[in-house]
Amino acid sequence: MTTQAAPPRRASIAGNKTANLMVRVDPSSKQVIARAARIRGVSASDYVRTVVVAQARREVDEARTRTIVLTPEEQLAFWQALEQPASLTPRQRELGRLMRGGR
Repeated sequence: MTTQAAPPRRASIAGNKTANLMVRVDPSSKQVIARAARIRGVSASDYVRTVVVAQARREVDEARTRTIVLTPEEQLAFWQALEQPASLTPRQRELGRLMRGGR
């Protein structure tokens, strides 16, 4: 009788995993995730785990401090939106007059 050694377990960048999370994505998203994982040299699961957990931690930290963190591109877009406010439509102007008690 011969015994076979169990195949070596693939090392995971996520460490000790004890809980499952199943996510459904469309085929296009799955292809992009798989491609990004190959670029990093990790499994799709490890890629999603790494990216999602890091983003979730940032969002939790931001929520705790109530600070919004913007990338430089987002900062520029925000500033430009403040500097160039949208023009009100006639209906919006009419609503503003009504809200201020005007007729």
